[in-house]
Amino acid sequence: MPETESGKKTFHITSNREEICRTDDSIFINLPPGRAVLSTSWINGGYQEGLSGVFNHQPPHHATCSHNLEGGSVEAYMAIVAGRLGFDPEKSAGLLTAAKMKHAAVVTRSFRGVEVTAVITGGIEVNGGRAGDPASYFQENGKIEMISGTINTLLLIGAHLPAYAMTKAIMTATEAKAAALQELMAQSRYSSGIATGSGTDGIAVITDTTHEKYLTDAGKHSKLGELIGIVVKEATTTTLRRQSELSAESQADIMVRLNRFGVKEDDLWVFATRLDGENLKPGFFRSLQKTARDPAILAAVTAIIHIMDEISWGLLPETAGRNAVRIYLKGIPELCGLTPDEDLNSILQNEDPVKELLQKTLAWIIKRRIPV
Repeated sequence: MPETESGKKTFHITSNREEICRTDDSIFINLPPGRAVLSTSWINGGYQEGLSGVFNHQPPHHATCSHNLEGGSVEAYMAIVAGRLGFDPEKSAGLLTAAKMKHAAVVTRSFRGVEVTAVITGGIEVNGGRAGDPASYFQENGKIEMISGTINTLLLIGAHLPAYAMTKAIMTATEAKAAALQELMAQSRYSSGIATGSGTDGIAVITDTTHEKYLTDAGKHSKLGELIGIVVKEATTTTLRRQSELSAESQADIMVRLNRFGVKEDDLWVFATRLDGENLKPGFFRSLQKTARDPAILAAVTAIIHIMDEISWGLLPETAGRNAVRIYLKGIPELCGLTPDEDLNSILQNEDPVKELLQKTLAWIIKRRIPV
């Protein structure tokens, strides 16, 4: 990664000659003539031609509200940032994020002379959300709350796309981001659902109006849409692993999966104290840690969680879901080499909600697995 002026580093150069650079708090792209940009930027957002630069920037952590930003507003602050990056504020667009630039991911794919590159920063451990979740605030008088998090996507397409196709590219990229989060089972922080993004995500799509390839479809049926989906999914997954340590490995834990339903380790301990047997808290939590990472138990619990989701979505009646869950719960002790007793039979025979049935059964299993 060669150094350039003022501590800037060339991060990546596309085959279409777009130079992507990085500083400690910004990633920016020097755009050759003829580029079209469609973005969610607060300055020069929407569809624009003639821009000379696009950037993704991390503001100071103390800026918790738009009025705390240098310049007193998002627009003024972004104009200041653009100038510091060497751009004319009237000819640049940008995104803001709390994610670190060093954790950015760059993924490129190409097909028959068309190259697609995604440059993504991301973190959803604070404000990951599902579309339709309860809001955090209502915007008044231009005031914006600066909530930590954000998945920002810079998508460079080495082809000429009309504005409507660029809009379709945003749709495809957004679906790809949501698919990446779904495959990670990333939780919403505002509901029990799986996140579809963060509440502050941004995107900029960059195309070349001088390119010989003229493409009018960026949807999932098109090869361009496939390339967009691949690069966005991979880059989203990679940056979340780097920024938030969110990965398939980190999600292979019962308590992580149950966290979006508000289930905590102490909740299981409370249930365990009501069961027969000696209550040894240190031993219980050691057993819990081991049980939570047991692949066989995780598989069974995951199936139950999916039933819980389907009940909440209205796809399964609660009674039918509960009856199916009982079958799974009866089989988990066998996976652990445990023999059901009166405590467990009593748990499984009552009409508690599925979540409570699961918690009580897990507490029983964890308590029975404490080494003697």
